[in-house]
Amino acid sequence: MPGPLGIVVGMWAYALVHLTLLADRPAGLLAGAAFVAVALLAVAFAAHVAGVADAPRAGRAAALRARARHRRVPRQVDPDAAGRPRPRAPGPHPSAA
Repeated sequence: MPGPLGIVVGMWAYALVHLTLLADRPAGLLAGAAFVAVALLAVAFAAHVAGVADAPRAGRAAALRARARHRRVPRQVDPDAAGRPRPRAPGPHPSAA
């Protein structure tokens, strides 16, 4: 999990482990933690569906489209045009250069 979400989840898991070890009734604590985890997952899913999580991708896609619009078609070069040397096939002996 990259980014700040991974840091928050890691800190949450670390705190949950220590609270579970120190709690008088760890079953209730774990049930509450499971409820919080499901709620966070639902919020993350709702944000993804709403497009909040896709904002950086949208910017990159727009940049790629703009770059593609500004690309030009490569020039067609005539190999038989005046002043151009003919391409040479490899000979039976390796070249000295």
